[in-house]
Amino acid sequence: MALQMLLFRMLVLVMCSVNAFARASNVISTSCPQDCGNNVSIPYPFGIGKDCYVGDWFEIVCRNDSYNDPGFPKVPFLKRFDLEVLEINIDFLGTVRVSYPIFSSCTGGTNSTNNLKLEKSPFAFSANENSFVGMGCSNSASLQIRSLHDDTLSFSGCTTPCDRGPFTNGRFCNATNCCQITIPFNLQAFNTTIEPKSSEYCNYAFLVDQNWFENNFTELSELSTNPNMSVPVVLDWGIDNTSFYSLPIRKNSTAREYKNSTYSCGWRYITLGNGTQNYTNLCGCRSGYRGNPYLLGGCEDIDECADPDLNTCAHTRCENTEGSFHCVVAKNIKLFIIIVKYIGVSASLGVLFLIFGGWWSYKVIKKRMRIKRKEKLFKQKCGLLLEQQISTNSKDKVENTKLFNSKELEKATDRFCADRIIGHGGQGTVYKGMLADGRIVAIKKSNVIDEEKLQEFLNEVVILSQINHRNVVKLLGCCLETEVPLLVYEFIPNGTLAQYLNGQNEEFPPTWDMRLRIAIEVSGALFYLHSVASSPIYHRDIKSTNILLDDKYRAKVADFGISRSVAIDQTHLSTLVHGTFGYIDPEYFLSGQFTDKSDVYSFGVVLVELLTREKAISSSRTRDIKSLAAFFVSSMEGNNLFDILDNQVLNEVEKEKIITVANLAKRCLNLNRKDRPSMREVARELEANQMSPKVSNLQEKYGEI
Repeated sequence: MALQMLLFRMLVLVMCSVNAFARASNVISTSCPQDCGNNVSIPYPFGIGKDCYVGDWFEIVCRNDSYNDPGFPKVPFLKRFDLEVLEINIDFLGTVRVSYPIFSSCTGGTNSTNNLKLEKSPFAFSANENSFVGMGCSNSASLQIRSLHDDTLSFSGCTTPCDRGPFTNGRFCNATNCCQITIPFNLQAFNTTIEPKSSEYCNYAFLVDQNWFENNFTELSELSTNPNMSVPVVLDWGIDNTSFYSLPIRKNSTAREYKNSTYSCGWRYITLGNGTQNYTNLCGCRSGYRGNPYLLGGCEDIDECADPDLNTCAHTRCENTEGSFHCVVAKNIKLFIIIVKYIGVSASLGVLFLIFGGWWSYKVIKKRMRIKRKEKLFKQKCGLLLEQQISTNSKDKVENTKLFNSKELEKATDRFCADRIIGHGGQGTVYKGMLADGRIVAIKKSNVIDEEKLQEFLNEVVILSQINHRNVVKLLGCCLETEVPLLVYEFIPNGTLAQYLNGQNEEFPPTWDMRLRIAIEVSGALFYLHSVASSPIYHRDIKSTNILLDDKYRAKVADFGISRSVAIDQTHLSTLVHGTFGYIDPEYFLSGQFTDKSDVYSFGVVLVELLTREKAISSSRTRDIKSLAAFFVSSMEGNNLFDILDNQVLNEVEKEKIITVANLAKRCLNLNRKDRPSMREVARELEANQMSPKVSNLQEKYGEI
């Protein structure tokens, strides 16, 4: 009987183990191929073969394009699009790199082609990762996009200067025979047009992965012999609701398991074929885990103790825990045992040991007190505030922000030497520094130990951790173990837009094209904050000193200390009035209610600065009108626009284009916020002005001055 009971218990144990294994398994068949012979990993929800992918859009076929010649390796293709797959990214960004053909024309006339592969799919060309490029001699390359909402057309493009030589003469697309522009968000279908001025050379227009293009620009010299070559392009993707709820992680998990799981899911919207913005789903492993978040049990615990870069237990013992780790301080009494054991051997030796032991103990105690003091500073001054911010924002993104230690940043700035100061602001002082790995960074140090300022610093950490845009300054991390917090950003070398407009830069003067490009980049970043980010973000302090210029004079919006995230259905933010005089929305100043149109007003002031090179507030103007916004509107209403514009603007561009931008700035500065355009409309109209060779139709739309 006892033997039977023992066998029964063993059987139950085995069945429980098998059941647990089945629940933790990836559900997807183990026979599904993991690659296609070219070292490209094919992770679920993509897959090769039946039941290996979540839906038809994600089916991969493995083949070669050399007429099935066995001498050529097989490569993966997205079956629905017939595009070769170069890389698949399944983290929260959700991207896939594919090989996309270049459009070329060697006939000399106007040529067009349709790009409709992604139409009505859960895929779109990534606006953050891709650029539209035109190459050739005097080539006018453009994108024509039809809106699915109102069936209207919009244009974007650029023209290549010509030196009648090879168009890859140089390392970057910044001179002759080449031009590039950004693309709109959620781009799926478009028409590409080439209008060459000369038939002597071939001309090209194509979308391309921006990072690949900058690092492999010279490889495009092959275009002269292979005009039909392809280049890498990055696609954003998401999973529609029907397919999402059939995923193993949703179909095989209870509500409680999902809540306590090792992964989390979010969403992005991609405009589908019916013209509506449909929300698609994306998942990722939580902090402390890595793996495939789309498979049941696919996210596995990271052993932080196995990698010194993943834990902070520099002088203590590290113990790994589920999803995290903790440091264990061992009591060191070995030295005292040695002293007691040999105390009677020799008085001199004993004294020596006592001296050494006392000195060592003093060092250890002092070091531990310093560590505890830093921990106390973090908990008392920063930790609680940061936890409050995390509880109302994306926890995973904030926790992934790197925490620097104070010694590292002191070394990077020569102990915050005054010679390293590159700027001052209302929140703190900015230093230029170099990290141990050679990266040049900007480090912002708060001026005072004030809870309100700490709140602004920590708010900037949370806001910037949620943003991924090429025209927003990138936050690399922060340090919270000092008396005042430190923020670490990417270094932007060419100062602020205000310095650029008010200085005399003979090498790169602020031409009309450069001013218009900066306005397009800033408006695109604000449109991203208002409408594309997972939660709408109001910047609340847009001004020319908060717009930085990188090494290629591309705009980077900075200083998010007083920015705020709002709920998707929230129309305004009621707060005490914050901002900079001369840029503050008058309606916000009177009502205390900040909306997205308040950022539009501030951008309108920046747009006027670009047109006039005047400061937002100046005592040199009339006594009654010190504000640039009021002075500009008054001049337009008095038919005196061209008297206040910068001479370089008047000498470079047609007056019709100036009038169009001036009318747009005036609409942004409307005292009634309801009559101001949205940042989406502002960005579109600036891009249309950049492209249009003639603006008579725009002039008819908005009227003459």
